[in-house]
Amino acid sequence: MADEIINRVANSKLITVNLEDYYPQGHRVLFDIKDWLFEGFVLREKDFRTQVSEFDWSQYQDAYVALTCSSDAIIPGWAYMLLSIQLEPFAKKIIIGTLDNLETAIYQDIINDLDISDFKDKPIIIKGCSKKPVPQNAYIMLANKLQPFAKSIMYGEACSSVPLYKKK
Repeated sequence: MADEIINRVANSKLITVNLEDYYPQGHRVLFDIKDWLFEGFVLREKDFRTQVSEFDWSQYQDAYVALTCSSDAIIPGWAYMLLSIQLEPFAKKIIIGTLDNLETAIYQDIINDLDISDFKDKPIIIKGCSKKPVPQNAYIMLANKLQPFAKSIMYGEACSSVPLYKKK
């Protein structure tokens, strides 16, 4: 009779944290204001305010929005603030930047709100591969948040993890 196969990983105290599990659903939108500028470069306040007031912002219901201007125009801060005030009743999150900046900001909120009390003095593996667009910054933010609490932090899979930190 063959020896019984024992899954030592399943029986260990290792805790796997998969950031993909925290990926929030919702449409990501890059809102480029270039088309609202005169000749793509000049913000005319009256025209801009008219476009903002006449625009249907409800189409961004439950969306994550990154505000940007793809032209070399100099956009005053109040313009982005005006857009965000219109988006606020509808969008889940609004930032100025790229879609990558948006994902990082989304994960920053998630990690800041993450209850890590169950990870105290435990060995942690931060799962590395993801099918969803988890930003690299999220892994750094998570590792930094876990470090004061975890017994150890590894990256990857239980079968092939890379050690990152071990409490002394």
